[in-house]
Amino acid sequence: MDAAQAPAGVVVDVEALAGPVGSEAPAAAKGPAWKRFLYHVGPGFMVCLAYLDPGNLGTDLQAGADHRYELLWVTLIGLIFALIIQSLSANLGVVTGRHLAELCKTEYPAWVRICLWLLAELAVIAADIPEVIGTAFAFNLLFHIPLWVGVLITGSSTLLLLGMQKYGVRKLELLVGLLVFVMAACFFIEMSIVRPPAKEVIYGLFIPSLSGPGATGDTIALLGALVMPHNLFLHSALVLSRNTPSSVRGIKDACRFFLFESGVAMFVALLINICIISVSGTVCNSSNLSPDDSAKCSDITLDSSSFLLRNVLGNNSTVVYGVALLACGISSSITGTYAGQYIMQMILSFELPFALIPLLKFSSSSITMGQHKNSIYIIGFSWMLGSVIIGINIYFLCSKFVGWILDNSLPISANILIGIIVFPLMLLYICAVIYLTLRKETIKFLSCGELQTIETDKSKVANDSNNEEKKEHVSYNGV
Repeated sequence: MDAAQAPAGVVVDVEALAGPVGSEAPAAAKGPAWKRFLYHVGPGFMVCLAYLDPGNLGTDLQAGADHRYELLWVTLIGLIFALIIQSLSANLGVVTGRHLAELCKTEYPAWVRICLWLLAELAVIAADIPEVIGTAFAFNLLFHIPLWVGVLITGSSTLLLLGMQKYGVRKLELLVGLLVFVMAACFFIEMSIVRPPAKEVIYGLFIPSLSGPGATGDTIALLGALVMPHNLFLHSALVLSRNTPSSVRGIKDACRFFLFESGVAMFVALLINICIISVSGTVCNSSNLSPDDSAKCSDITLDSSSFLLRNVLGNNSTVVYGVALLACGISSSITGTYAGQYIMQMILSFELPFALIPLLKFSSSSITMGQHKNSIYIIGFSWMLGSVIIGINIYFLCSKFVGWILDNSLPISANILIGIIVFPLMLLYICAVIYLTLRKETIKFLSCGELQTIETDKSKVANDSNNEEKKEHVSYNGV
């Protein structure tokens, strides 16, 4: 069977998926299990940075200041869901040999592709802005560099570090992993100094509660900061850097190793988020807090939050916090920009349905994934939790806009004009979400068995060609 004999509607890329003729078994299929696992380490730590960026840092600090440890359970649920959808993204790339942006490009008509691309680019821009500004704040805290200079340094340093990928994506993954552990070390030091009550932290982590004023809005903000749509494009692309064998066992092993690796990375991200919320919750709710610091707790910003450790570290609190923020900002800026190059082939809460729904549909489809599609339990849980988060986001966007219309000081005529423009756009947004959900996928990728048949046929053709060349060589020597 060759590409020309593939059934109609089947997308085939023999060279990409079956591998070159006569090549040796990939490194992913050799050696003991621990060595094969290490071969797959990297993508999970790259994507976990989206859950540790300065935007998350600011949201965590304010949630801890306002509600102490009450919203820790939101972080736990958000990162469990993040682990599930990130593993689905990784599986999609491993099984199909294509990343999510390429699948969207193949599956959807031109007008849908253009809309998805524009929304995804807006999501990357929206994620990059707090990352760049947060890094500029870190430069200001550590070296007293003006913010506008810090922004320029961040942009140029990000492009310089991204240039490392020409030496191999593993080098970039190693750098990002080191930055993650620097960040973790700084926040663990902070938590060990502040020493929040373990019993209350554990209670807040496992017992859901929304008793404080504004808790619902902060919960939505935490969930929005923990589910990053551009990460779904990135993870499905990063796994393609590994040479996964095109066999049932090879694909299952790769999916399992990427799941374990993502689990470790997400666990580290969870611990860091717990540290941030706990430190803020402990300091801002202590009885000996000064009036000046109490006022800062009501509106924590990235450049002012170093005061949280001033009472125990003195001037060194700025250094510890600045190093953590610098590692946080640079690493997340790298991954955000890195995700953008894959989106180019194909507002975060606004964009989420347009990345999450295609991922859930592709990864749950037997047409696209074959025997590697999600189990019925994963399908049910992911769609249920995904629907809840999408519904919350839509409610949040609509309620915020309606609240702004009712409370602003514009003339009635201006509000009516804005409503005439925006409400149809909101209806179009909801219709687009429904369209993506109900539309049946049409593309199909060859199964592992068919790919192995292709590879076998290619090897046979190559061997026959080599035999013919040998015969010709013998005949020539005989003459």
